Amino acid sequence: MGTVSWLLGDGTVSWLLGDGKVLASAEVATTFTQRTVGLLGKSGYEGAMVFHHTRSVHTLGMRFPIDVALCDRDLVVLRVLRLATWRMSLPRRGARTVIEAEAGSFERWGLTVGMQLELRS
Repeated sequence: MGTVSWLLGDGTVSWLLGDGKVLASAEVATTFTQRTVGLLGKSGYEGAMVFHHTRSVHTLGMRFPIDVALCDRDLVVLRVLRLATWRMSLPRRGARTVIEAEAGSFERWGLTVGMQLELRS
């Protein structure tokens, strides 16, 4: 686990694991277009979208609220929040990766602060 695990992903679908258990499928946004568009234009989203080298996100122009996990460089969850549409999160000190999912997903998955996440292809 740790730093190496977050290096996986090329915009293709991977698996998001929390404390060793599969939580959801995950798409890693690696290109400029993927990072810029993210979940914009979608009416819902199954799974998780992962943004490395990111400390905050927004829901400007989005059609649905999202759950957001701000993680450190080892993918340990530092903060979990829900963003309504047309909102912005504040940058979190120490955050290096953001995980986004449709609102309510984190509760269903059991994703919590302090959880060690991992990406596997």
